[in-house]
Amino acid sequence: MQKEMQVKHRELKKGFFVVLEGIDGSGKTTQAKRLVKRLTEKGFNAVFFKEPSAGPWGRRLKEKARHQDGLTPEQEFELFQKDREENVELNIKPALKKKMIVVLDRYYFSTMAYQGAKGIDIKEIKDRNDKTAVPPDMVIILDVSAGTGLNRIKERKKRDRLFEREDYLRKVRKIFKSFSGENIVHLDGRERRESLYIKIEKMVMDRITELLAPSV
Repeated sequence: MQKEMQVKHRELKKGFFVVLEGIDGSGKTTQAKRLVKRLTEKGFNAVFFKEPSAGPWGRRLKEKARHQDGLTPEQEFELFQKDREENVELNIKPALKKKMIVVLDRYYFSTMAYQGAKGIDIKEIKDRNDKTAVPPDMVIILDVSAGTGLNRIKERKKRDRLFEREDYLRKVRKIFKSFSGENIVHLDGRERRESLYIKIEKMVMDRITELLAPSV
């Protein structure tokens, strides 16, 4: 009888925080969940979180999102902020303190893009999040056109109509494309799922390999 191979646990010197971003239908959720699965299989302590979260503020956002124009941009922004502050304190910070790899599906970059496209000042959003949010080590933005994103999600049974207007998504995409920085990477979300994942895993592995704790 063949023995099961045990995966050697690989510990990091400190936690690593990677965020996947993009418009609806960009494929970020699929890639984020796969990344956590593969990192776990490789022996890393990895965890998946998302925004809106499963907390009370996140649930309220999801409920309101089922009704078009159910919230003003300002009300929506405030709910996202409260949900994020709770997610950071209850989930993200504790996981990073345990030296885990945190993979987050959406973060304040989405707030900047989506609420910015509705007229909220993008700098104001960034400044507020700089005070409360944990800065990510890596941000991967998957880029697809508004039309491509909508075509990918049109079969969903419970569509979030708040984010489905094509003209609005074009504005959101334009803001996402404007983000730049040392830890921000833009990838073509139209690429085949498998080859795109290989690129994402390589980028993350290159970074976390530098953080590997010495084996004992």
